[in-house]
Amino acid sequence: MYSARERVEHDDWLTELEQVADRLELSSEARSCAVDLFLADVPDADRSKRAALAASVYAGALVAGDGRTQGEVADAADVSRLSIQQRWKDLLEIAGLEPPRW
Repeated sequence: MYSARERVEHDDWLTELEQVADRLELSSEARSCAVDLFLADVPDADRSKRAALAASVYAGALVAGDGRTQGEVADAADVSRLSIQQRWKDLLEIAGLEPPRW
């Protein structure tokens, strides 16, 4: 779980997450889940935050049943699809969710 301080500390990244979600026209449930996943494990290095943000959006949309392809999310977040592929399952596990086995 994260604190309100973390939400304030990462406000710029959360704004970026909302912009990506807007581009993808995600539901409010998917956006909320993506924010929770992102804040649950924000990387220390700024260079890793965009990839974590994209993986959070992908996983959040998947959990909310508002799924998008990794390619769609990668394009909207300006990261590689591989960046999402390498991170999204770990994010779900950190949040206590079991990733699908397909």
